[in-house]
Amino acid sequence: MYKSVKDKILSRIYGYGRGWVFSANDFLVDFSRYEIDTTLKTLTDNGIIRRICRGIYDFPQFSSILKTQAAPDMNAVAQVIARKFNWKIYPEGSTALNYFGLSTQIPAKLIYISNGPSRIFKTEFGEIKFKHSALRESHFKYVESALVVQALRSLGQNLITDDVLVRLKAKYNLAMWQKIKQDTKSVTGWIYAAICKIAGEE
Repeated sequence: MYKSVKDKILSRIYGYGRGWVFSANDFLVDFSRYEIDTTLKTLTDNGIIRRICRGIYDFPQFSSILKTQAAPDMNAVAQVIARKFNWKIYPEGSTALNYFGLSTQIPAKLIYISNGPSRIFKTEFGEIKFKHSALRESHFKYVESALVVQALRSLGQNLITDDVLVRLKAKYNLAMWQKIKQDTKSVTGWIYAAICKIAGEE
């Protein structure tokens, strides 16, 4: 059965499921830029996908409580922006703490260190700021590793309580924690010890 470009792109979006954040670049291997831009505009106009900022979209989840579209995962938005421009990024401490629910403050903007240029992306859900700097954490294989290390470093060794470890552990499954453990062997001793404690717990 023949499928149009729109149907093919829509099938891929449905395949990733609600909450998926993406850019036009994610379809360039299979479709022309014109086909992609035309389709994404149509899907946005029809309310199927949502434009978060220029060139960045999501397949929005719905809040059953608020009876409306839920806000996107802004960390995922930052990662897609970085992938679009081929930047390496990692979160500043306050951003990582907020991601794990370890800070009661709601930041006005999420801040990421980047090997790309310093830029700010404004959305209706908040700002994402990229600050150009040398990346100390660029050797990490997983984004999750940088998030964990930055959160722990921002808190400081004296504030790493059992409650903090429980909250961190709940964010990822045990398989992911094992990957993070392997990925962070070169970090400061007390940070790695905390990661090992999480990864080793049943």
